[in-house]
Amino acid sequence: MNRLLQELQQAALRRETRRHFLHTCTTGMGAMGLSSILGSCGFLGSNDKEAQATHLASGEPMMPRPAQFSPKAKRVIYIHMAGSPSQLELFDYKPELVKYNGKDCPQELLEGKKFAFIRGTPKMLGPQGKFAQHGQSGAWISDYLPHLQTVADDITFLKAMHTDQFNHAPAQLLMHTGSARLGRPSIGSWVTYGLGSENDNLPGFVVLASGGKQPDAGKSVWGSGFLPTVYQGVQCRTEGDPVLYVSDPAGMNRNIRKQTIDAITEINQQEYDEVKDPEILTRISQYELAFKMQMSVPDAMDIKGETQSTLDLYGADANVGSFARNCLLARRLVERGVRFVQLFDWGWDTHGTSADGAIEIGLKNKCNESDKAVTALLTDLKQRGLLDDTLVVWGGEFGRTPMQENRDGLTLPFMGRDHHLDAFTVWMAGGGVKRGFSYGETDDIGYYAVKDKTHVHDLQATILHLLGFNHEELTYQFQGRPFRLTDVAGKVIRPILA
Repeated sequence: MNRLLQELQQAALRRETRRHFLHTCTTGMGAMGLSSILGSCGFLGSNDKEAQATHLASGEPMMPRPAQFSPKAKRVIYIHMAGSPSQLELFDYKPELVKYNGKDCPQELLEGKKFAFIRGTPKMLGPQGKFAQHGQSGAWISDYLPHLQTVADDITFLKAMHTDQFNHAPAQLLMHTGSARLGRPSIGSWVTYGLGSENDNLPGFVVLASGGKQPDAGKSVWGSGFLPTVYQGVQCRTEGDPVLYVSDPAGMNRNIRKQTIDAITEINQQEYDEVKDPEILTRISQYELAFKMQMSVPDAMDIKGETQSTLDLYGADANVGSFARNCLLARRLVERGVRFVQLFDWGWDTHGTSADGAIEIGLKNKCNESDKAVTALLTDLKQRGLLDDTLVVWGGEFGRTPMQENRDGLTLPFMGRDHHLDAFTVWMAGGGVKRGFSYGETDDIGYYAVKDKTHVHDLQATILHLLGFNHEELTYQFQGRPFRLTDVAGKVIRPILA
């Protein structure tokens, strides 16, 4: 009996200690967690913090919010070709490289360099695509992308991009989270954290993947990191329910589901009133959004109502999941107020170890699968009046080498290029960037950026700028210091701004 009484007293003491720490102590974890949201939001710099505090406490973290200054873009569609397409076959025309085709790579291009796979002395590899200039801008685009050639005057090319990482997972993390290490929020999370969403029945940040596999870095490339989880990307599926468990369970109708959600919300609200943990607000918001999504997501993801001419424009099948279908869905989502749509398409890693990974076969096939749809997306947005305030970004995580890849010093059976961090091409269109413009140059063989060099962090700073944010001020307090997407680097690429 005495032992039981002692255990009960210890349990009561533990509860009292927790209650004291979280509820009555003004410097407890709950207060610190709430202050990290209310006091560290960079977008509050010029806004009413009191109003923002009221907004967050109301349990509506995705409510639309004004940017720091007048934005050129209201939303983003980011198309990531996972694996990284070769810029030398698509956009960065290097006729001088033809002269070196089949010759040993000069040693000065190898000394002191790290490659993912190249060993020994590889052979140089000339461009496999046939290039020509297109549009009034005279943009160089190869015959691998015949449809994109027709909209060349809508695009700004960044031809001297570089990165710090030459392996897929860390390079994808750097591109999308600003850090090669796990744990940082993705760019889509930063955007919805700063701006909220224009549609309270749909997620502010939606992810659509194709190509049969997830990106090498996994779902962290659309994760919220240390931001509240309400800001992470919601991946929609191409088969079955667009979002897992969005349908009512068997035997439960919508009215019962609503009563269940209301009861859960009441319990969560009571817990929040007690401990002030901001993640409880996220939980409340996600339950309520999930209920609203039961009606809105199936409607947004159903393209059967699109005209046949629109389906033909994209090359999409209403009944089959594909990259083309995802491009059409991206237009439907931004049309409905989704703030950030991320498209990942896997299969662009062309090392030459197989036909699928060959520049002359696999890369051409991936271009055939995507070229029409990407061009249709730009055309469709433009004709609907959405391209002016929708920023479209296209690219991979790094570039490809001007030499042919080898393994253990041996030439591979197909033409392929290794990972290259010193120079690659990313393009942007719409929302505040110049049209028919090319920025940056590489050397005669496309190995080094030699003019107007831009870094991954510069791209991120520019995207945030176009959305109305100073990238240095959109911050979040974590582990004792303010963090931002661009870490301690990055500058806006002002010459490309319209």
